[in-house]
Amino acid sequence: MTFYVRMFVSWPVVHNNFAVRPLLAAILMGASPLVLSQTSPAPVADMGKVEITSGRDNDTQQRRESTASKIVIGREEIEKQGDANIGEVLKRMPGITLGGNPGRGGGVRMRGLSAGYTQILLDGQRVPPGFSIESLTPEMVERIEIYRAPTAETGAQAIAGTINIITREGRRGMPSELKLGSSWQGGYLSPNGSYTTYKEFENWSSNFTFSMYENATPDHSETVLSRQYTSTSTTLARTRINDSSSTRDGFNSTGRLQFKGAPGETLTLMPFVVYSRSHNSGTIALSQTQTVAGASTASTDSANTSGDGNFGMARLNGQWRRKLSADSAMEWKFNTGGWDSSSHTYQTPTGGATVLPSLSQSSTTRDRSISLNGKYTNVLGGGHQWVSGAEIEVVRRTQTAQPVYTDGDGNMQARTLKYAIYTQDEKQFTPNWSGHGGLRYEQMSTYGNNGETEATNRIGVFSPLLHALWKPNPEGRDQVRMSLTRSFKAPWMQSLLARYTPSRDEIGGSSNIATNPGSKGNPALRPEVALGLDVAVERYLPDGGVMSAAVFHRRVSNLIRNVTSLETISGYSSQLYVSIPQNVGNAITQGIELEAKFRLNQMVADAPAVDIRSNISFYESNVLSITGPNNRLDQQPSMTANLGGDYRLRSMPFTVGGNINMNPGYTTHSSEYQWLYVSQKRVMDVYGLWRVDPNTSWRLTLSNLSPLSYNTNSLYNSSSLYEDSTTRNRNWTNIQIRLEKKL
Repeated sequence: MTFYVRMFVSWPVVHNNFAVRPLLAAILMGASPLVLSQTSPAPVADMGKVEITSGRDNDTQQRRESTASKIVIGREEIEKQGDANIGEVLKRMPGITLGGNPGRGGGVRMRGLSAGYTQILLDGQRVPPGFSIESLTPEMVERIEIYRAPTAETGAQAIAGTINIITREGRRGMPSELKLGSSWQGGYLSPNGSYTTYKEFENWSSNFTFSMYENATPDHSETVLSRQYTSTSTTLARTRINDSSSTRDGFNSTGRLQFKGAPGETLTLMPFVVYSRSHNSGTIALSQTQTVAGASTASTDSANTSGDGNFGMARLNGQWRRKLSADSAMEWKFNTGGWDSSSHTYQTPTGGATVLPSLSQSSTTRDRSISLNGKYTNVLGGGHQWVSGAEIEVVRRTQTAQPVYTDGDGNMQARTLKYAIYTQDEKQFTPNWSGHGGLRYEQMSTYGNNGETEATNRIGVFSPLLHALWKPNPEGRDQVRMSLTRSFKAPWMQSLLARYTPSRDEIGGSSNIATNPGSKGNPALRPEVALGLDVAVERYLPDGGVMSAAVFHRRVSNLIRNVTSLETISGYSSQLYVSIPQNVGNAITQGIELEAKFRLNQMVADAPAVDIRSNISFYESNVLSITGPNNRLDQQPSMTANLGGDYRLRSMPFTVGGNINMNPGYTTHSSEYQWLYVSQKRVMDVYGLWRVDPNTSWRLTLSNLSPLSYNTNSLYNSSSLYEDSTTRNRNWTNIQIRLEKKL
């Protein structure tokens, strides 16, 4: 396909005070159609046309032409930084954060919202429960599509948004690629390698990516706890130090096999296989002083810890597409497979005291699922396209654990039946206006049995979805997007089972208290439902850059949160503190997301041709059932920012670049008596790429330079109990060197 070549990158913001104002000024001066709609666009020099063998549209052009708000990350951007997994790629995108320790990956979240609010798709189909985005390496992925608002086709279980990951596509003339390297972190080496190849014969084409790795990492954490029972004047002061190391090795593999039959007919098979095994070992050192009735007792204890685990996943996605006429097509998709995991953990006291108990736990999980989707597309002419479809999915899970502790583990058998029907219509009304309207109904029936209790939960959600795109000047570079949507989040299966599960007391000596409760599910949970409004102003620059300012608002009803209270439990002589998920009322979340991607010499005359990428997002939220301040939604920071750039030296075949990712610390008032604090995250990455020849490159990547400790704090303050617990987690710089070879 022929298109204009566009080069761009981005530039995030480092600090509120000195970086926000310049970026805001750039957005207002360069991106707002409301300011510039009356100004004729500057003439653009003809860049010439270049034939690209991939046949793929430019990432920015795909984003520009989509009626629904969409960000596209293509191969060039995915492989630019030399990231270890796709989560590291996504963290640089506007409004995306990672959970867990800085530089260690973690769950991917949009707009700062916790797990479950972001929908993850693999080749357009929902990933199964248990899927980790960190199992995907950049070599396995062709492009990533980020939808800020749901559509009828992609699904409405996406209050925060949708991330659709498209696995690697082959193309004629594509060379085989070999990448071999090793990383070093905290004194541990982690070798890795990948191989990608493309083959073509008659009506068939195939590509295949295989990755192997061994990942070794250290861990160090210190927890300081202070507890006081107000009524009895009993106090406890405790320090716990954990040191451990873990290794994980395994392989990942994806492929794409495509058959082209009659004109307009294609069959595509996309297998996906993951296997890993892990081992960890470590030590615990504990010291504490307990005071009862004025008498203090000091004690110390220690223990060895160890654990082993295995995880395997095999999936097969398939797609059959056939043109029914010049204007219509039918498409069928299927997804089948499952995953298995097992783990064994041990804690063996070595100090001779009785503070740290002897623990042993084994658990296994087996998950199987199958889905079938059908879609009919009719192009009616005049920029008018109608799509309708239906989906069905069946999931079965078996889970065992001995002994049973909290956090959702335990014996369980569950099955879920989901189906959905939808229709959507996209039309170009005028050269200035286009619209996208859809209706989707989704129903989910869940049954679970843990040997003692059963739970049945059935939900159905109707979602109207509207998107509009306005171009003040059809020939200009400015446009405004608007979306009005209804989306939802379904409750987890584990949260529906009503059996009481005692808490795992890792430290010993503590009874059931408000800060160490047991847990129980709630079969009556209803889904969270959100009404959403999105508005974005965009300006597309001549050389492929983009500047945008987006605002969003979500009003969530039936918010689910764990509520701890005293409950009567069968078999216990007195009431116990139990944490139960409940629909606690309504919540509001809103924010603004600013983005600028450009080449520096576009903005500053005689500047070097540095590709700049930047974004900064501000968020606020309020759980209406909890009084402020800081009554925000769980795990949502107040801001996230990125600033990065890439520069290819003219005097030698060398490219350098880097990125700064930052989230400030924040406090969450999670319940009437409890506050949670998370420290700031700041991750700095740099890389250098030396092209020895057109087919050979060496890459050096330094990740998490100047690592910060990651601190969390929990404060509980009621009339009967005061507890303050702080955990400090150490982090390390990761150094990676890699050979990249085209064969």
